[in-house]
Amino acid sequence: MTHDFSGRKIKRKAPTGEVYKKYTPSPSDLNSVTPNFRRDADVHYASVDIGSPSVWAAPEKKEYTGTLVKGIATMHKSNAVPVIDQEQATDIANMRRN
Repeated sequence: MTHDFSGRKIKRKAPTGEVYKKYTPSPSDLNSVTPNFRRDADVHYASVDIGSPSVWAAPEKKEYTGTLVKGIATMHKSNAVPVIDQEQATDIANMRRN
């Protein structure tokens, strides 16, 4: 706090006891420390050698090519339901109207 409850500025008091200065390493200390951020070049990771490059390729797009599903109906609000035959389409239409 630099001010008291009435707004007056408070004078700083000198520290008591032993005072420590900020540590600054000497240039000889900086030269003796070697950075340890490189890895050995002969490190082998098994997860890297998966085998085929198709693992990283995008999957093939899935497209319906059959004739079982005739269309899509809306049962309730945005609930899309696949329609297989005419009877099922009639049932869904009656459910929406009744």
